[in-house]
Amino acid sequence: QVQLVESGGGLVQAGGSLRLSCVYSARFFTGYTMGWFRQAPGKEREFVAKLFWAGTPYYADSVKGRFTISRDDAKNTVYLQMDSLKPEDTAVYSCAAQSPWRQGNDYEYWGQGTQVTVSS
Repeated sequence: QVQLVESGGGLVQAGGSLRLSCVYSARFFTGYTMGWFRQAPGKEREFVAKLFWAGTPYYADSVKGRFTISRDDAKNTVYLQMDSLKPEDTAVYSCAAQSPWRQGNDYEYWGQGTQVTVSS
């Protein structure tokens, strides 16, 4: 069964940290790029970070230097460590998986999302 299951969202004060987790079906997603996206109320979904299967990360400018994406193959989990959080980081964060033959923000599989709220 193809699944992406996120956890770790919550309420945090500005300047604080949260770590999001995304557990994936290991056998199916071998070779896939794993990404994180977010959508704030009234706004379009936006790219946050991605991790190529080979291990190279890539970040949106708005989170560069504050967020870190990583993967633990033993746990079949992708993480998004979020530090120095700002109120504008408030959104529903979703994990996604992209097959090797796709590009850009064209991801085939999505998790259900987890809410992150940053208070000022």
